[in-house]
Amino acid sequence: MRLICRSEALVDGGEGVCFEVERYGVKEPAFVVRHAGQARAFLNRCAHVPVKMDWQPGRFFDLEGRYITCGVHGALYEPHSGHCVMGPCKGGKLRSLAVEEQDGGVYLVEAETL
Repeated sequence: MRLICRSEALVDGGEGVCFEVERYGVKEPAFVVRHAGQARAFLNRCAHVPVKMDWQPGRFFDLEGRYITCGVHGALYEPHSGHCVMGPCKGGKLRSLAVEEQDGGVYLVEAETL
């Protein structure tokens, strides 16, 4: 496991923390946010067109803190599942990453599928 950030860095519906993961030998942008008390991590790319989604650095939620939003296309994603509920990729899904929270930290669970 690899430390992404301290747990207190994530506030429910607030800013996320950006980090990188390596997939097939290539570094890719990713992010972690907190929603409904749980840390959730995804690759930082829209399911419609693979662009970074934060509309400002670390800003992934809509103004109400309800949905993860793509700052480029306006697509809305459910934070607990990554499913797109509105926008050009409706029915699509963000690529989720396994994270665990323990001892005051949020950790990326290294997996062979990365």
